[in-house]
Amino acid sequence: MSAGVRNQVLRIAVSDEGGGFPDGFIGDAFDRFTRADQTRSTRGSGLGLALVKAVAEAHGGTATIENASNPTRIVIEIATDPV
Repeated sequence: MSAGVRNQVLRIAVSDEGGGFPDGFIGDAFDRFTRADQTRSTRGSGLGLALVKAVAEAHGGTATIENASNPTRIVIEIATDPV
């Protein structure tokens, strides 16, 4: 994870150690109840990235996928008020 402010924009980047997103999943990754792994062998409801996006947007920011392969990197950017 990394975080910092540059040009009055807070940028938070979180990476994982998983296998990345499968081809064709990127467009749906932030949708509610959508999971990359649809098998019953993994836990999760498909709400995590939808919540990340909702929180970022509630603060006037964005959530994007910067890298979809291994490691997957999700980035949140939110403008800060000038000091």
